[in-house]
Parts: sequence; structure tokens; C-alpha cells
Amino acid sequence: MNKRSNALVFAVLIGLIIVAIGLGFLIGLDNPIPWILIAVLFLIPIAYKKYFKNDAIIWKEEYSVGIQSLDDDHKRLIYLLNQFKTAYEYDTSAEFERQALGQLVEYTRFHFSREEDMMQEAGYDDFEEHKKQHERMIAQVEEFVGLYNREGHDSLNEVSTYLTNWLINHINGTDKQYTEVMQQHGIK
Repeated sequence: MNKRSNALVFAVLIGLIIVAIGLGFLIGLDNPIPWILIAVLFLIPIAYKKYFKNDAIIWKEEYSVGIQSLDDDHKRLIYLLNQFKTAYEYDTSAEFERQALGQLVEYTRFHFSREEDMMQEAGYDDFEEHKKQHERMIAQVEEFVGLYNREGHDSLNEVSTYLTNWLINHINGTDKQYTEVMQQHGIK
């Protein structure tokens, strides 16, 4: 069952409990059942949060590469990735899924271009290898977009997992390697 269906089940459960509370109070205020149901009603959000863990990526300072514009790009990429994951996990419309994926891919291309320009400006030694990583990632994403166009929603789990792992590993790995060189060249 997807998250949208689970949320609907919880909403229906809450509605039924509210109706049962109202009916219980019709019997009398000294009836313990509506009071018990009120306690259950307050526990439902706690149970929902515990049962459905939020797997959104949260920006952490440890992701910082020390270059403000690139950190801002990375924050934007995380936001767009979370938006895409929401579209997938809540099984929204194909239009919203396609739009979220398109925005993520488009901004990723923009970010890679900016990052590569800054690496070249700083004379970063591993520029070519870093650029190849970007090219491989974009090629993989384009394959995923093709898969999505052929197979639809069910193919998005693989896309979501790949993008999440790649982004965080890339930021914490190879992106942090250029920080010192860029800062030495006055790029902040």
C-alpha cells in the first residue's frame, strides 16, 4: 500500500473515531467509551509518525562543501529530490511526477555546469574525472527517464533510490575534494 492509501486509511479511522465519540456522548457524559476514544484519537498522530517514517533528506552542515553558491545548489537539489520522492511515494498524478523529475534533472544539469565552470576557474586537477562522474550520472538519469516513459510510476522507486544515494555520496565524496582548491582561488 502506498503512502497516499495509508494516509487515507488513517483519515477514515480518525473520522470513524470522531463519529463514535459523538455517538458515545449522546448516551451520556459519564459514559467512559467516548473518553477512551478521545485518548485514542490523540495517540493516532503519534502512531502515524512512528509507523510512517519521513524519509525526506534533511540538509546537514556536514554536507557543506564550503562554497556558498554550491551549498545553495545542493540544498535546492535536496529540496527538488524530496519533492520528487513525495510525488512518487504518494502516487500523485503522472503529470506531477513528470514535472518533479523534470525539474530535478534540469536543475542538476544547471548545477553541474556551474560547478564545472568553478572547478575550471580554480584550475582543479581532477576536473576531467569529476566532469565524467557528472556525465555518467546524467546518462543514468536519462535512462531512468526513458524507463519512466515506458513503464510509468512503478519504475520510480529505482530512480528515487539511485538519486538519493548518488547525491549524498557525491556531495560528501568527490565534491568536498575541490573545496580547498576553490577557496585558495577566492571562490567562496
